[in-house]
Amino acid sequence: MHKIYEDNGKYDIYFKMPQLVYSVISGTLIKAILRALGLSESNILELKNKTKIKTDEHFEKSKKIFSNIKIKFFIFFIFSTLLMILFWYYISCFCAVFINTQIILIKDSIFSFILSNCYIFGLNLITGIFRIYALRKGKDKQILYRFSQILAVL
Repeated sequence: MHKIYEDNGKYDIYFKMPQLVYSVISGTLIKAILRALGLSESNILELKNKTKIKTDEHFEKSKKIFSNIKIKFFIFFIFSTLLMILFWYYISCFCAVFINTQIILIKDSIFSFILSNCYIFGLNLITGIFRIYALRKGKDKQILYRFSQILAVL
């Protein structure tokens, strides 16, 4: 806030870049946590693969998988709702206290959004390049493909 006051409200993108990068990093961490809680693809595939054998053990495993999915979804919705309430409260308080900086907050949000989208686009582009190269080249293709899978998780 003091830097904005010293610059007479002029927007300095170079001064804001570290904050924008920190925002992208924290957003990526939150996204990873929410992805781990919200996606249950592996559990459903496990259940699908076990449907070939109809036994009591199968039904017990099915109940266990369904209860795990329910717990994950419950935690996901609670966690995401709490985060949304926290973010809404923080931004509301910030905008109420610093009335003249709302435009700067909007600019920061737009730049952070653009930077995070560029990060996602670049990461997916690099992942795709490694996978295409791994599929075309016969030598060391497993290593490159595994590396692309690790990048896809990020």
